[in-house]
Amino acid sequence: MQYTSLGRAGLKVSRLCLGTMNFGPHTSEPDSFAIMDKALELGINFFDSANVYGGKRGEGITEQIIGKWFAQGGGRREKTVLATKVYGDMGDWPNTSRLSALHIRLACEASLKRLQTDYIDLYQMHHVWRDAPWEEIWQAMDLLVQQGKVLYVGSSNFAGWHIAKANEAAKARRSLGLVSEQSLYNLNARAVESDLLPACADYGVGVIPWSPLAGGLLGGVLKKGDQDRRASEGMQSQVQKHRAKLEAWEGLCETLGEEPANVALAWLLKNPVVTAPIIGPRTMGQLTGSIRATEIELCAETMGSLDAIFPGRKPSPEDYAW
Repeated sequence: MQYTSLGRAGLKVSRLCLGTMNFGPHTSEPDSFAIMDKALELGINFFDSANVYGGKRGEGITEQIIGKWFAQGGGRREKTVLATKVYGDMGDWPNTSRLSALHIRLACEASLKRLQTDYIDLYQMHHVWRDAPWEEIWQAMDLLVQQGKVLYVGSSNFAGWHIAKANEAAKARRSLGLVSEQSLYNLNARAVESDLLPACADYGVGVIPWSPLAGGLLGGVLKKGDQDRRASEGMQSQVQKHRAKLEAWEGLCETLGEEPANVALAWLLKNPVVTAPIIGPRTMGQLTGSIRATEIELCAETMGSLDAIFPGRKPSPEDYAW
């Protein structure tokens, strides 16, 4: 496994991040344990979760599963760079969601309890909240860092200007600020290339792409046909909408002799601002198969062919102006 820094921070994380969103709703607790054990065996030390994952509102089922896995000992917690998130709706009362200082504090304490740990390596804001000033948010985050409950702070689903606002506010407080941004980014969804990626590169914020396979669309959907979720009405609609692209895409992957999912991940890894795409395996086979992506070297010609199939975006303002 290859490792890299998390943005401008000194923290070293694996080039693939284990997403745990399926743990609970789609993957049983024993199977989740086995996948996490295998991930460590493969050298994947970066795990991502969120307090809202698990399918039952307010219960944090996925965090509970990770906590039970940590409790087995064997160095599991010490070997894992743990990321989780705050923002989502965890209850019926007014301050059980979003990014008020009160909710950040309560949510962190609840996550620590479920995860059976005394610190979170990377605490991420799951979405921007426009109603709270950055002074309030950083006051709450800085306190968690001072208490040793959080080591680094990251964001998710931010725009480029949010990255700038957040880090300038942190700088005014002499805080480290955001070290990572988790965003939708894949070959078929490249809007972040115009503003977000340039902002992250400038501020030293590592990008953690979620949905790197576009919900399965880039995983060889034409070849696999009606298997699993690819048979859903929504997926079939996407297949029909992008059929010409997908035919060219899967044809290119066949020429390369590589699985489409691995090429899609390798393309993301080629971007220097990308820290680690999130892989969200439901099965052991999906986990072990993804390791190949870190070994694929895409040449300039192949990168050009991918751009021809899935056109990218220029940095702003060149993206829309001269």
